[in-house]
Amino acid sequence: MTSDSAVPIPDATTDAAMDMSTPTLTDLNGLTGALRELKLSGMLQTLDARLAQARAGQLGHLDFLTVLCQDEISRRQTMSMQRRIRRAHFDEQVTLEGFDFAASPKLPAAQIRDLAALRWLHAGESVILYGPVGVGKTHIAQALGHLAIRQGADVRFIKTSRALADLAGGRADHTWQKRIRELARPAVLILDDFGMRELTAPQADDLYELITERTGRSLILTSNRGPVDWYPLFPNPVVAESLLDRLINTSHQVFMNGPSYRPNKRPGRTSNTDINKEAAG
Repeated sequence: MTSDSAVPIPDATTDAAMDMSTPTLTDLNGLTGALRELKLSGMLQTLDARLAQARAGQLGHLDFLTVLCQDEISRRQTMSMQRRIRRAHFDEQVTLEGFDFAASPKLPAAQIRDLAALRWLHAGESVILYGPVGVGKTHIAQALGHLAIRQGADVRFIKTSRALADLAGGRADHTWQKRIRELARPAVLILDDFGMRELTAPQADDLYELITERTGRSLILTSNRGPVDWYPLFPNPVVAESLLDRLINTSHQVFMNGPSYRPNKRPGRTSNTDINKEAAG
């Protein structure tokens, strides 16, 4: 036979590129069905866009598969973070980036920003934020919790009075063990408004059990009182010494002072920083 009658051998690379650039409706239906079956909706959501990039020559075969996998990983990370935020039960979703430090120059901004590195979390240490009403303690506590969630940690925010009432209810209906385990489980437990009033003997015992159960896990406490003023709130000095000495000596204490931060958070209210900028302009 002459060379003219030879059948040309298809180039595998060319065929593969053509297959990717011109998928049939059957191919797409099969692929989308497989992605749904495997619960890979992150890939499914970006498939059309990634195919368009492949057709335009922006993605090779391996790149196409890699970015689709990255899309799925990104979706799962986002959903996981959203679940942790819901479980945290924050009063409001706030961040450290959204806090206006310029509104209160007296605040120890450098110390607070240092806490944002979360070394205390990795060491299982606690954070105590104390100072007058309205200076932003709860905002900073929740913002630190939000940072911990971004790093994959489970967080729970709860008013101290609510936590104590919940544990008291557990003693009444015999679910105390279950309730204290739920409060002990998260990597970070935020007890807001700690030390607001004197404790009853059962409340002091519950608080002792809770903090003991959480040994090695981080606490964030906000309080209008300094830690040295917490001791008289306990009816039993022995319990107070045993609990508070251990807690205070292994915590990062931040005294927050200055004008109230709350006016800056009212809807339609201009922050001090914005007012200063307008005055300078």
